[in-house]
Amino acid sequence: MPPAASTGTRTRARELLLQALYQQQIAGHDSAELLEQFHQQAAYNRVDREFFDTALPAICADWEELEAALEPLVDRPLAQLDPVEKGILLIGVFELTTRPDVPYRVVINEGVNLAKRFGALDGHKYINACLDKAAQSLRSDEVQAQGSG
Repeated sequence: MPPAASTGTRTRARELLLQALYQQQIAGHDSAELLEQFHQQAAYNRVDREFFDTALPAICADWEELEAALEPLVDRPLAQLDPVEKGILLIGVFELTTRPDVPYRVVINEGVNLAKRFGALDGHKYINACLDKAAQSLRSDEVQAQGSG
C-alpha cells in the first residue's frame, strides 16, 4: 500500500476512534461492545483496522492512567473538558506513550486536524498546546533532537 493510502487509513482510523471514545464517554459502553458496533459500520472497511482494533481496547483499559497523564497538561478539571477534546487528547497521549513509530509532530498534527473537523471553534488551538506539552514531557528526547519550533 502506498504511504499516502496508509496515512489516509490511519487518519480515518483516528476519526472512527474518536467517535468510539465519544460514545464511550456519553453512553458508557465497554471496548468489546464498541468494537462490535464499529466493526459493523461501512466506515470500518476504510480504516487502518489494526490501529483501531489495538488502540480502542488499550485506551479503554488504560483510561485512568491516560487521564493521569492528561491532568498536568490541561488548565481545568478533566470532567470539564468537552468529550471531543478529551477523546482527542486521550488518543494523542496514547500514541505518544505507546507508538514511538509515530513521530510526535504527526501525533500533534492529527490531533489538531481532528479538533478542526469535530471540535469546537478554535478548539484546535487548545489541543495543539496540550499535545505540545505532552510531547515535551513524554518524548523529550525526540522533541529536543528535532527542535520544538
